[in-house]
Amino acid sequence: MSTPLRHTPLHEAHVALGARMVPYAGWEMPVRYDGVIAEHLAVRSSAGAFDVSHMGQIETTGPAAAELLARLCTNDVARIPIGGAQYSLLLREDGGVLDDLFTYRLEAERYLTVTNAANHERDLAWFRVHAGGFDAEVIDRAGDYAMIAVQGPLAREIVQAIANSPLPERMTIGTRTIEGVDMLVAGTGYTGEAGVELLLEPADAPAVWDALLRRGAKPAGLAARDTLRTEACFHLYGNDLSVQRGPIEAGLAWCCRAAGGYIGAQAVAAQRADGPAELLVPFVITDRGAARPGDLVVGGGVVASGTFSPTLDVGIGMAYLPAAKAVVGSEFEIDVRGKHRRARVEKRPLLKV
Repeated sequence: MSTPLRHTPLHEAHVALGARMVPYAGWEMPVRYDGVIAEHLAVRSSAGAFDVSHMGQIETTGPAAAELLARLCTNDVARIPIGGAQYSLLLREDGGVLDDLFTYRLEAERYLTVTNAANHERDLAWFRVHAGGFDAEVIDRAGDYAMIAVQGPLAREIVQAIANSPLPERMTIGTRTIEGVDMLVAGTGYTGEAGVELLLEPADAPAVWDALLRRGAKPAGLAARDTLRTEACFHLYGNDLSVQRGPIEAGLAWCCRAAGGYIGAQAVAAQRADGPAELLVPFVITDRGAARPGDLVVGGGVVASGTFSPTLDVGIGMAYLPAAKAVVGSEFEIDVRGKHRRARVEKRPLLKV
């Protein structure tokens, strides 16, 4: 018997808007409303609102909270100021990526880590297993928050109009009152655009969502979220990251502290020293069409993320290529459903906003 899909607090709002709902990581989520291209371009030109309530949250508190997180996370947790945010990875001992995370420091000894929906239970168990011996408490907060991401050049203006005080700047977080509702507001996002992510009580989410849409934010689904993040070259777990891949080959050496001390650090150091056999690089299709995840690169390699870019009007993606070919300007071919499509390695990000 299959497990019933979970619904976010905004499920009824999506249905009322005519969204096409699909299964995603155990949830029933809106993949699109009135069209992927329209939603994508709205985010690039004005503002879009995304329901990201399927994401998980883990709170870590106590005198050794920072020490525990430093053991778990690849980035330098000690450098996060109160009210700051940081991107990092969660690794196995062999360097395989368990998840990519955002950690916010809410207070001196209180941190909130946002996990990917499909990985939340595994991440939570990993946190708890490794918390032994640390004077810290690990709390599952996934049921305590709804999350709404408002992204685009007008996103902050729309949210600011119903906020009680100036919004947090990029890569910071703070408590604000939005549309009369107290919540956490973070200057982060997954589109490459300016914007904020709102973490609030689930019961308050529908009213805040409606207020954002009334002020001009266009509802946007998972499909637009994917095209937007691919243009920005942001990794998607399960596509660009997995336990079979390490941070160095994924191009994420920058968020792995050289001093080590985290789980998987020795494996990362070895790959850093030896150099990876393959590297993840962004590409554009110079032929017609678009590649899809899993398409094979002729001569070796594989497409990790592939889609059509509504902004650039061309097929784009990220692929793992042999290190010798993973050079900007290098040309290669992708087997797309039996047809070879020419492609070229580009600089990251594919779209500068």
